[in-house]
Parts: sequence; structure tokens; C-alpha cells
Amino acid sequence: MNNMTEVDTERIVYVTEDGEPTGETAPKLAAHHENTRLHLAFSCYLLRSSDQALLITSRAATKKVWPRVWTNSVCGHPAPGEPIEEAVRRRAAFELGLSRLNGLRCVLPAYRYSTPPFEGVVENEFCPVFVAWVDEDPEPHPDEVGDWRWLTWNDYALLLNDDVADVSYWAKDQFSQLKDTEPFSSLLNGTPVRDNGAEPSSS
Repeated sequence: MNNMTEVDTERIVYVTEDGEPTGETAPKLAAHHENTRLHLAFSCYLLRSSDQALLITSRAATKKVWPRVWTNSVCGHPAPGEPIEEAVRRRAAFELGLSRLNGLRCVLPAYRYSTPPFEGVVENEFCPVFVAWVDEDPEPHPDEVGDWRWLTWNDYALLLNDDVADVSYWAKDQFSQLKDTEPFSSLLNGTPVRDNGAEPSSS
């Protein structure tokens, strides 16, 4: 039996400042350190279809990069040659047990960031940001997610501004762009949003 896990075998894709692959790859864990090179990643925000609540997760204490911090729903790295939308679906299933993402779409196609060192590790990513809707609670992988909760978008905004809360750098950084982008701008204003363009049901 092969005891290697996905984390052990996962490779990241190095990219240019414009997000174009350079043709170079590296083992994910070994590539993250104080001088991490720019590589391809993604972030995804999962909204609950019934009430538009946002799923946030606390990264497991055993993770090498930004352990024990609260962040958006799921983040990850496309494998070499893997379409990024497929990577989003793969990681949502692996990390959260959520195999069905409705209305998946990219909302920030050119997002790019670099973090200050956190416990000796710098994150440096060209990281398109996605949104999708789900109909059920997650069943997280314990090596990936330490805790999770549903929040309204307004409560999420308050969490990001809480000086005491441990929240990821990229979650705070992405918010400045997401708050003016649909569907999030409507959520912040309290306007109901339907997933994937669905019509409101008659009730």
C-alpha cells in the first residue's frame, strides 16, 4: 500500500509576475520558506445557498504555512498542467469534503500578493480568487482544517478588522478588492444574492 499523502506528493507551479508558468515546478512543502518564489495558487470563498453565509476555516495547527489562523473557505495550488477550476474542486473535496460546488466562477483573476514572514515562512503567490455556492456543511480533513464556521459577510468584515483575531494576511488583503465585487458587494449591503443566476423561488 502507498502511504504517501497528497501533501507529500503535491508540486507547485512557478510563474511570472503575469501568472504565466515558467515551466519549473517544485515540491510544495520544500518550496515554502523565507525566500519563497512566486508560484500559482487560488483562493475560494464558499457561500451557503440557503442564506449566503460565508464558510471560514481555521488552518490546522500542523500546517507549515500560516497554521492556526482563520481564513477564507479553501486555498490551494494547481498541480502542473491542472486547470485551476479543477484544482479548486479537488481541494474543496479533499480539505472540506465538499464535492459539489455550484456556480463556481473567478472574481479576481489577477490577484497577487506576498506576505511578511510568519513563523519563518513567506507566502508569495499569483492567486486568482473564486466564489461558489454549497448546500451542506463541510466535513473537514483534520490535517487541513482545525475549525470552521458560517458567518454573514458583515460579521466577516468585522472579524478581519479585529486586532485580536488571528486572520490570514491574504484574507485581509483580498477583502479590499472583494468588497466592491459581486456577489460580495451586494452581501455587504444586505441585498439577497442567488447562486449561479437562479431566479428567486415563489413562496
